[in-house]
Amino acid sequence: MIHIIAIDSQHQFITFDSIEQLTQNDYQWCWIDFDQPTDQEVTHLKKTLHYHPLAIEDCLQTLQRAKLNYYDDFSFFIMHAIHPETLDQLEHDFFLSERMIVTFHYNRSPQISHVWQRVNQLLSAAQLEKWDPYRVFYEILDKIVDQYFPIVYTIEDELNEVEDNPNEEAMPVLLDNLFDIRHQLLQLRHTINPVRDLFYRMLNSSHLSGIQSRRAYFTDIYDHLLKLAEMVASNREIANDIRDNYLSLNSHQTNEVMKVLTIITSIFAPPTLIAGIYGMNFAYMPALQTKLGYFVTLGVMVVIAGMMFAWFKRKGWF
Repeated sequence: MIHIIAIDSQHQFITFDSIEQLTQNDYQWCWIDFDQPTDQEVTHLKKTLHYHPLAIEDCLQTLQRAKLNYYDDFSFFIMHAIHPETLDQLEHDFFLSERMIVTFHYNRSPQISHVWQRVNQLLSAAQLEKWDPYRVFYEILDKIVDQYFPIVYTIEDELNEVEDNPNEEAMPVLLDNLFDIRHQLLQLRHTINPVRDLFYRMLNSSHLSGIQSRRAYFTDIYDHLLKLAEMVASNREIANDIRDNYLSLNSHQTNEVMKVLTIITSIFAPPTLIAGIYGMNFAYMPALQTKLGYFVTLGVMVVIAGMMFAWFKRKGWF
């Protein structure tokens, strides 16, 4: 579906029934939103608005990296929102010029819907006078970046829960949860870092006068992205530390168990040797005919085992 907002020179709304009418009339600035467009509506990008084929191709090929391209009469941007449950990237494309902004998205966009409603609720010419394509662009980007924070905070809480383990989960369960969190943080890094780099290009570009005139506002979003990138990196380091600690603890516990079993085996080795020797059933062996030989042999076994136990205890192995 295609939605249109147009503002005339008197800062009043103009209503158009179709995108063709918009291109044939005069206006101060306009916003065209391609909201989950059909194939027929997509053709307006080329036939009606005459955008560059490469920019149109980037719109149609989803899951592009966040980017900025300059063309003769417009700039093209690719941004990504994040699905709050799956953490998948939701691509948002922007065609931006002095008098027009075109937003293009195949997924439902609460951020664009919010800004769209906000513009439509402006009642006075004085309010509309403060808006232009770059103001719309800023408001949408601000909402997209603000949406990152609750997702990062949620993952941070999950990571703290794994670290504290209040439910006393078993180590395999904790490691599974930890690896899921590390995967989520990796998804976030693949989204946030390219967007951060894109904002750096925007703020240092000499081609975007509308952004330079609002540099303080776009810098504020960039600062948020820097904070988000640092949070993701910090949480990944914490996740790695927790993983390493769990693996070290597991290795330590395994070593302790193996040490105890080895000591027990060592203690029982001499009695086993003696029992094995006297179990060979030769006719002539020392002490076989002795009346107290059985008890003496058991006593020797107990004494040897006791001495070895005392020696291991003295060494601190028990």
